[in-house]
Amino acid sequence: MIPAFPPLRVARSSHPDYAPARTRAVTVAGVEVGGGAPVVIAGPCTVESRAQTLAIARACRAAGARMLRGGAFKPRTSPYSFQGLGREGLEILAEARAETGLPIVTEVLDPRLVSLVASFADVLQVGSRSMQNFPLLTEVGRAGKPVLLKRGFGATLEEWVYAAEYVALGGCLEIIFCERGIRTFANGEYDRATLDVAAVRALRGLTPFPVIIDPSHAAGDAGLVPDLAAAALSLGVDGLLIEVVEAGADRRRVKCDGEQGIEPGELAAIVARAGSEADLRRAPLTPANAAP
Repeated sequence: MIPAFPPLRVARSSHPDYAPARTRAVTVAGVEVGGGAPVVIAGPCTVESRAQTLAIARACRAAGARMLRGGAFKPRTSPYSFQGLGREGLEILAEARAETGLPIVTEVLDPRLVSLVASFADVLQVGSRSMQNFPLLTEVGRAGKPVLLKRGFGATLEEWVYAAEYVALGGCLEIIFCERGIRTFANGEYDRATLDVAAVRALRGLTPFPVIIDPSHAAGDAGLVPDLAAAALSLGVDGLLIEVVEAGADRRRVKCDGEQGIEPGELAAIVARAGSEADLRRAPLTPANAAP
């Protein structure tokens, strides 16, 4: 059952110009998310080095991606795992943006780091593990940058919407929701997380903001990413957030989530599919293309 909410700043009822089904698009450095054409955001899971990040950024640009993702600060289960390059990673991302023209989407973990990350990023990402870090949500809302809000892997739809309300109360209404899969009894058998496509439809009924899907974290395996991306596009999502590795990369040497990153050739195929989906959405509904 879809929850009923009191009047919220993020609720569709608070944005009458976007009722009943229009999307309140978010524009990032000229790239419109929620404007009808699915936007592919791609890049490395983690900024590991200048050479690695620039190579992947160039490949993503060549494949047709519209924005560059990459982690400079990484939340890891083990405190002994690679945590990212920090400020150096942000500087590398900025160099990649300058060369490719791709706006940057990168995660911020700590309210104390929001100002630093915002000085480099075009979009501030709040990751799944941070979705209910309420001081962080409020602080990113104050930063003056669009916010990409991932769903917590154990979060209900209600909790996700209220997390966005914290961002809105901070002053930001440039919010992009991102479904990345939730934890279920099946995880580990054939995927990393269960992609909750039903939540996308439910969320759209509640809020006018763009909704994108991260098939990489749901899949946990590069071979599954294209199929999940295709399913997401057929659902009508506003974009995809995809992890990419260098062509021919030794996945065992990738410092974070190497097993789920796709290669640039696979990214190009997904981008082409997203373009076809955009054409289909723009086409007038006639007897020739109407559903039976």
